[in-house]
Amino acid sequence: MTHIQDISSASQTSTLARQVWQGRWVRAAVAAGLPALVGLLAAVAMPRGPVTALQALIVMVVNLVVGGVVGFTFRSSWAMVLAPTAYGVLFELGRMGADGPLVDAPRFDTMYGILALILGRGVHALLAFLPMVLGVVYGLTLARQLSSNTTPDGPLTARYVAVGLLTLVTIGLAVLIARPASTPPIVGPDGEPIPGSIATLEKVGLGGHDQWISIRGRSTDNPVLLYLSGGPGQSDLPYSRVLFEDLTRDFVVVGWDQRGTGKSHPALDPVSTLTLEQAIADTAELSEHLRDRFDEEKIYLMGESYGTFLGVLTAQRHPELYHAYIGSGQMVDPLETTRRLHQEVLAYAAETGDDALAAKMRAFGDPPYNDSFANAFVMTHYDALATPYTPPAAYIEKGQAAGIGPWGILASEYTFMEKLGVLRGLMDLFDVMWPQMLDTDFRRDVTQLKVPVYILDAEHELDARRDLALEWLDLLEAPIKRVYTFENAGHSVAFEQFEALSGILSDTVLPETYANG
Repeated sequence: MTHIQDISSASQTSTLARQVWQGRWVRAAVAAGLPALVGLLAAVAMPRGPVTALQALIVMVVNLVVGGVVGFTFRSSWAMVLAPTAYGVLFELGRMGADGPLVDAPRFDTMYGILALILGRGVHALLAFLPMVLGVVYGLTLARQLSSNTTPDGPLTARYVAVGLLTLVTIGLAVLIARPASTPPIVGPDGEPIPGSIATLEKVGLGGHDQWISIRGRSTDNPVLLYLSGGPGQSDLPYSRVLFEDLTRDFVVVGWDQRGTGKSHPALDPVSTLTLEQAIADTAELSEHLRDRFDEEKIYLMGESYGTFLGVLTAQRHPELYHAYIGSGQMVDPLETTRRLHQEVLAYAAETGDDALAAKMRAFGDPPYNDSFANAFVMTHYDALATPYTPPAAYIEKGQAAGIGPWGILASEYTFMEKLGVLRGLMDLFDVMWPQMLDTDFRRDVTQLKVPVYILDAEHELDARRDLALEWLDLLEAPIKRVYTFENAGHSVAFEQFEALSGILSDTVLPETYANG
């Protein structure tokens, strides 16, 4: 009798469990709870969203599985809304401590705010929600098939076509993400790689973080030239490959995606250690690595824009590492430049009667700005502030022929996620590094360098930069100090006048400074 009662009790418990599980609200709670948990874990593991190819693929696979479980459990098309919503809400709540233009509250008042929304939340939503919705569809279909014990037959319907297309898009996105990066070899007139040349993309550890460099030269026996890109936050690997091609005849040209930029964007965090002092230390460490790698006593250091700021400070601290310093788009006093640009934009607004522009500039307040997008907004008016000119035809033609696209994001040097890192780094690193630069004025802090100095000056550079650079050069003491002024150039002199640059470095800088030559 007791045994029969136990069986009856177990049967009642099983029936009750099935009734509870079949309750719509219970299944909804489970269906929302799983993606919510995954969203919370993602927030802890990657508060800025996926930034590497591996992270992106993990997000896609995990959310595909989660979507399948949710669809099978909930058995309603509403799961396609419920699951992504639960994931997104918990992800946002879980990463509330993160800071930066791509994770802050969305902004719609500037194009940069919209771009930040797309690059941050938009990309993550695509990588998470696309496979999650696909998983829901598959899970829901499986649940319905098992419950009816029937297999769909007959002609394909619009629904199956849509699912097929969604599947192909998801697979295509995964393949695109997994595609590796590469850099083309240096070839001769016959189209074959030049014997003894080097053309590589390499990962190096600097300051405890993995960062990427490109190395290109026709001979590894040539002196080494380290190029520091602008920004802060700019990645110039494709541009330096295309426009510095002539330099590879006499130099081993090294481009560097600094921490937080381009291929090195995953090294952004923790931003608490991403300081100007650490950037200087990383530059010196990379310089020492290149000295050892190519058996050189010293190397050459060339900077563009922000790269000139970093380059001068590094050369000041570590003159023993460098044959010479070459500057293009020289920065001197970032805060004073910003103040002058602020006043020039206001003057331009008054001249053109643009009251909306004037109001927006006044709303930003006087520099240094509290609004992280203020500097970006001012940059959109550089063309209006500069005197007009036509860049050299060779510069325009070479860039177009290379097909590297805006910011170089179409170049082979980047994986899909690194292409996004090029744009993300422009925002993220600028937001972190720019405020740290505002206490420095070379006219006060760097009046002597113990290395030869060669500066590329441009007549169409913004006055707010050029006037300060020329004033600093008058004060600067150096073993050699040469200034080359170009009538047909603006801020990016080294790129725009790449042919003249090659001649200057080969015909003047090398003979004057290379002891081993």
